Amino acid sequence: MSHAPSSSTRPPTSGKQLPINLLIADDERLFRQSLKILLETGTNIKVVVEAADGQEAVLGARETTPDLALLDVDMPKMDGIKAAKLISTLSPRTKVLMLSVHHEEDKIRSALRAGAIGYILKDTDRAEFIEIIRQTHGGKAPSSPYLADLALEAKRGDDQRPAEVNFAEQYGLTELELRILHLVTEGLSNDEIGQLTDSARETIKGHMKALFRKLDVKNRTEAAVLAIRQGLK
Repeated sequence: MSHAPSSSTRPPTSGKQLPINLLIADDERLFRQSLKILLETGTNIKVVVEAADGQEAVLGARETTPDLALLDVDMPKMDGIKAAKLISTLSPRTKVLMLSVHHEEDKIRSALRAGAIGYILKDTDRAEFIEIIRQTHGGKAPSSPYLADLALEAKRGDDQRPAEVNFAEQYGLTELELRILHLVTEGLSNDEIGQLTDSARETIKGHMKALFRKLDVKNRTEAAVLAIRQGLK
């Protein structure tokens, strides 16, 4: 006689959701603190990094590899679009959403080209904001009207990926050298590149010499110009 398995033999289930680790970058402290409270209250969202500018956001993302990064478009030292590009390079598992006061198409396109996958206005209501974060974390296309046509824009952005691969193969660049070249095009110094790649200054100098040799250029300016002309942005 067969018996239905008893409840003690069934695998335990738990309704507890794993936290969604979040980075918030905005130069307005009150907005950051308010947004942290709004997003964490009664949810499985946990803010693990608060940054006041783009540089802090990049360093925080590299150190903590959060699930999502919410970046204000306009920030001091380094704007959100540049920060999005660096975070996408240094912490590829982190999904980036941009924050802005205004719905500006040119900034949306720039953010998407930089590696962001979404764009949220700061006046979005709390419930929709949380839903966008959950959908994005789950790999679903956000349903917010503010994020319309992102799938098409993302596909256009993906067209830039082969250019990176072709560039690296053409010049025989390693993954780290390609990453360093990206940072060079952003105008970062050797010390800053060392911080972001967790490499010693002398190590970066060695990689820079190798880059100059492989690219057949004399300095970092020529390297950056060559990279940009060939579509490495």
